[in-house]
Amino acid sequence: MKIIATNIGKPTTFEWNGAQEQTGIFKYPVATPLLLTKLDVSDDTIIDRVHHGGTNKACYLFSMEQYPYWKELYPHLEWNWGMFGENLTVAGMDESVMRIGDVYRIGTSLVQVSQPREPCYKLGVRFDDQQILRQFIMHAYSGTYVRILEEGEVRNGDEMQLVEQSENHFTVKQFFELLYAKQKSSEMIRLALSNPSVPDYKKERFEKYLK
Repeated sequence: MKIIATNIGKPTTFEWNGAQEQTGIFKYPVATPLLLTKLDVSDDTIIDRVHHGGTNKACYLFSMEQYPYWKELYPHLEWNWGMFGENLTVAGMDESVMRIGDVYRIGTSLVQVSQPREPCYKLGVRFDDQQILRQFIMHAYSGTYVRILEEGEVRNGDEMQLVEQSENHFTVKQFFELLYAKQKSSEMIRLALSNPSVPDYKKERFEKYLK
Protein backbone atom coordinates (compact mmCIF):
# COMPACT_ATOMS: atom_id res chain seq x y z
CA MET A 1 0.00 0.00 0.00
CA LYS A 2 1.11 3.53 -0.69
CA ILE A 3 0.07 7.04 0.40
CA ILE A 4 -0.98 8.99 -2.67
CA ALA A 5 -2.32 12.09 -0.92
CA THR A 6 -1.98 13.80 2.46
CA ASN A 7 -5.04 15.93 3.20
CA ILE A 8 -6.09 18.48 5.81
CA GLY A 9 -8.98 20.91 6.07
CA LYS A 10 -9.88 24.35 7.34
CA PRO A 11 -13.14 25.23 9.09
CA THR A 12 -16.01 25.45 6.61
CA THR A 13 -19.30 27.09 7.57
CA PHE A 14 -22.62 25.71 6.33
CA GLU A 15 -26.30 26.05 7.21
CA TRP A 16 -28.12 23.10 8.77
CA ASN A 17 -31.73 23.21 9.97
CA GLY A 18 -31.66 26.98 9.96
CA ALA A 19 -28.49 27.31 12.02
CA GLN A 20 -24.88 28.02 11.12
CA GLU A 21 -22.49 25.12 11.74
CA GLN A 22 -18.86 24.38 10.96
CA THR A 23 -17.10 21.26 9.74
CA GLY A 24 -13.59 20.07 8.97
CA ILE A 25 -14.68 17.48 6.38
CA PHE A 26 -13.65 19.69 3.45
CA LYS A 27 -10.10 18.40 3.17
CA TYR A 28 -7.67 18.97 0.30
CA PRO A 29 -4.22 17.65 -0.62
CA VAL A 30 -1.18 19.41 0.80
CA ALA A 31 2.46 19.15 -0.25
CA THR A 32 3.80 19.17 3.28
CA PRO A 33 4.06 16.04 5.47
CA LEU A 34 1.39 15.35 8.09
CA LEU A 35 2.34 14.90 11.72
CA LEU A 36 0.25 12.11 13.24
CA THR A 37 -0.16 12.66 16.98
CA LYS A 38 -1.84 10.50 19.61
CA LEU A 39 -5.13 12.40 19.36
CA ASP A 40 -5.25 13.90 15.87
CA VAL A 41 -3.40 15.07 12.79
CA SER A 42 -1.48 18.24 13.57
CA ASP A 43 -2.85 21.39 11.86
CA ASP A 44 -6.01 19.61 10.73
CA THR A 45 -9.46 20.92 11.64
CA ILE A 46 -11.66 18.96 14.05
CA ILE A 47 -14.81 20.82 15.07
CA ASP A 48 -16.66 18.04 16.91
CA ARG A 49 -14.18 16.32 19.21
CA VAL A 50 -16.91 14.17 20.73
CA HIS A 51 -17.21 12.20 17.50
CA HIS A 52 -13.91 12.91 15.74
CA GLY A 53 -10.28 12.75 16.76
CA GLY A 54 -9.12 11.14 19.97
CA THR A 55 -7.26 7.90 20.65
CA ASN A 56 -9.42 5.65 18.45
CA LYS A 57 -9.98 8.16 15.63
CA ALA A 58 -6.70 10.02 15.45
CA CYS A 59 -6.34 9.71 11.67
CA TYR A 60 -8.73 8.62 8.89
CA LEU A 61 -7.64 6.61 5.83
CA PHE A 62 -9.63 6.03 2.64
CA SER A 63 -8.87 3.89 -0.39
CA MET A 64 -7.97 5.43 -3.74
CA GLU A 65 -9.61 2.42 -5.44
CA GLN A 66 -13.06 3.48 -4.19
CA TYR A 67 -12.96 6.86 -5.92
CA PRO A 68 -14.10 5.65 -9.41
CA TYR A 69 -17.28 4.17 -7.90
CA TRP A 70 -18.25 7.48 -6.31
CA LYS A 71 -17.17 9.61 -9.26
CA GLU A 72 -19.64 7.69 -11.41
CA LEU A 73 -22.45 8.42 -8.94
CA TYR A 74 -21.49 12.09 -8.50
CA PRO A 75 -19.94 13.20 -11.81
CA HIS A 76 -20.99 16.84 -11.32
CA LEU A 77 -18.72 17.38 -8.30
CA GLU A 78 -15.26 18.90 -8.48
CA TRP A 79 -13.15 15.95 -7.44
CA ASN A 80 -9.97 16.06 -5.35
CA TRP A 81 -8.29 13.61 -2.99
CA GLY A 82 -9.70 14.14 0.49
CA MET A 83 -13.32 14.15 -0.71
CA PHE A 84 -14.38 11.77 2.05
CA GLY A 85 -12.66 13.77 4.76
CA GLU A 86 -9.71 11.41 4.87
CA ASN A 87 -6.30 12.55 6.03
CA LEU A 88 -4.55 9.86 4.02
CA THR A 89 -5.66 8.59 0.62
CA VAL A 90 -4.17 5.13 0.21
CA ALA A 91 -3.50 3.06 -2.92
CA GLY A 92 -4.08 -0.67 -2.48
CA MET A 93 -6.14 -0.51 0.73
CA ASP A 94 -8.88 -3.14 0.98
CA GLU A 95 -11.21 -3.10 3.99
CA SER A 96 -12.32 -6.67 3.26
CA VAL A 97 -8.75 -7.83 3.96
CA MET A 98 -7.49 -5.30 6.52
CA ARG A 99 -8.09 -6.52 10.08
CA ILE A 100 -8.96 -4.55 13.18
CA GLY A 101 -5.75 -4.51 15.19
CA ASP A 102 -3.35 -4.67 12.24
CA VAL A 103 -0.26 -2.53 12.84
CA TYR A 104 1.37 -0.55 10.03
CA ARG A 105 4.44 1.60 9.63
CA ILE A 106 3.66 4.74 7.63
CA GLY A 107 6.57 7.13 7.28
CA THR A 108 8.00 7.56 10.76
CA SER A 109 4.66 6.81 12.45
CA LEU A 110 3.34 3.48 13.71
CA VAL A 111 -0.44 3.07 13.54
CA GLN A 112 -3.03 0.45 14.44
CA VAL A 113 -6.35 -0.14 12.67
CA SER A 114 -9.11 0.69 15.16
CA GLN A 115 -12.57 1.05 13.57
CA PRO A 116 -14.45 1.88 10.37
CA ARG A 117 -15.84 5.31 9.63
CA GLU A 118 -19.57 5.75 10.32
CA PRO A 119 -21.00 8.43 8.03
CA CYS A 120 -22.92 11.40 9.40
CA TYR A 121 -24.87 14.25 7.81
CA LYS A 122 -21.68 16.22 7.24
CA LEU A 123 -20.66 13.75 4.54
CA GLY A 124 -23.97 14.64 2.90
CA VAL A 125 -23.05 18.29 3.21
CA ARG A 126 -19.71 17.62 1.53
CA PHE A 127 -21.43 15.85 -1.38
CA ASP A 128 -24.43 18.20 -1.38
CA ASP A 129 -26.71 15.16 -1.13
CA GLN A 130 -27.82 13.39 2.02
CA GLN A 131 -28.57 10.29 -0.06
CA ILE A 132 -24.88 9.47 0.10
CA LEU A 133 -25.31 8.26 3.69
CA ARG A 134 -27.51 5.36 2.58
CA GLN A 135 -25.28 4.73 -0.44
CA PHE A 136 -22.16 4.73 1.74
CA ILE A 137 -23.67 2.19 4.13
CA MET A 138 -24.82 -0.06 1.30
CA HIS A 139 -21.44 0.07 -0.47
CA ALA A 140 -19.71 -0.89 2.81
CA TYR A 141 -16.20 0.30 1.94
CA SER A 142 -15.88 2.81 4.72
CA GLY A 143 -12.21 3.55 5.04
CA THR A 144 -10.71 3.15 8.49
CA TYR A 145 -9.59 5.12 11.50
CA VAL A 146 -6.27 4.32 13.13
CA ARG A 147 -4.83 4.92 16.57
CA ILE A 148 -1.29 6.25 16.71
CA LEU A 149 1.13 3.94 18.53
CA GLU A 150 4.17 6.05 17.65
CA GLU A 151 3.81 9.66 16.59
CA GLY A 152 5.54 10.58 13.35
CA GLU A 153 5.39 12.23 9.94
CA VAL A 154 3.74 10.85 6.82
CA ARG A 155 4.53 12.11 3.33
CA ASN A 156 2.88 11.64 -0.02
CA GLY A 157 4.54 8.58 -1.57
CA ASP A 158 5.29 6.81 1.73
CA GLU A 159 4.72 3.07 1.81
CA MET A 160 2.20 1.64 4.27
CA GLN A 161 3.92 -1.50 5.51
CA LEU A 162 2.28 -4.21 7.59
CA VAL A 163 4.32 -4.72 10.76
CA GLU A 164 2.01 -7.03 12.70
CA GLN A 165 -1.20 -8.72 11.56
CA SER A 166 -3.95 -9.29 14.09
CA GLU A 167 -4.56 -12.93 14.95
CA ASN A 168 -8.25 -12.08 15.21
CA HIS A 169 -9.76 -12.23 11.69
CA PHE A 170 -12.29 -9.41 12.20
CA THR A 171 -11.94 -7.12 9.17
CA VAL A 172 -12.79 -3.45 8.82
CA LYS A 173 -15.56 -4.33 6.36
CA GLN A 174 -17.06 -6.95 8.69
CA PHE A 175 -17.01 -4.39 11.51
CA PHE A 176 -18.79 -1.83 9.34
CA GLU A 177 -21.42 -4.31 8.14
CA LEU A 178 -22.03 -5.49 11.70
CA LEU A 179 -22.66 -1.93 12.84
CA TYR A 180 -25.48 -1.49 10.32
CA ALA A 181 -26.91 -5.03 10.08
CA LYS A 182 -30.56 -5.19 11.14
CA GLN A 183 -30.08 -8.81 12.18
CA LYS A 184 -26.68 -9.04 13.81
CA SER A 185 -24.77 -12.31 13.65
CA SER A 186 -23.95 -13.68 17.09
CA GLU A 187 -20.82 -15.27 15.64
CA MET A 188 -19.65 -11.93 14.26
CA ILE A 189 -20.44 -10.16 17.52
CA ARG A 190 -18.33 -12.68 19.43
CA LEU A 191 -15.50 -12.17 16.95
CA ALA A 192 -15.69 -8.43 17.59
CA LEU A 193 -15.79 -8.90 21.36
CA SER A 194 -12.75 -11.16 21.29
CA ASN A 195 -10.68 -8.61 19.35
CA PRO A 196 -8.59 -6.59 21.83
CA SER A 197 -8.34 -3.65 19.41
CA VAL A 198 -12.07 -3.02 19.05
CA PRO A 199 -12.82 0.10 21.14
CA ASP A 200 -14.55 -0.65 24.45
CA TYR A 201 -17.52 1.59 23.71
CA LYS A 202 -18.22 -0.44 20.56
CA LYS A 203 -17.97 -3.68 22.50
CA GLU A 204 -20.52 -2.37 25.01
CA ARG A 205 -22.87 -1.67 22.10
CA PHE A 206 -22.45 -5.19 20.70
CA GLU A 207 -22.82 -6.90 24.07
CA LYS A 208 -26.38 -5.60 24.32
CA TYR A 209 -27.37 -7.71 21.33
CA LEU A 210 -26.25 -10.91 23.05
CA LYS A 211 -28.36 -10.33 26.13
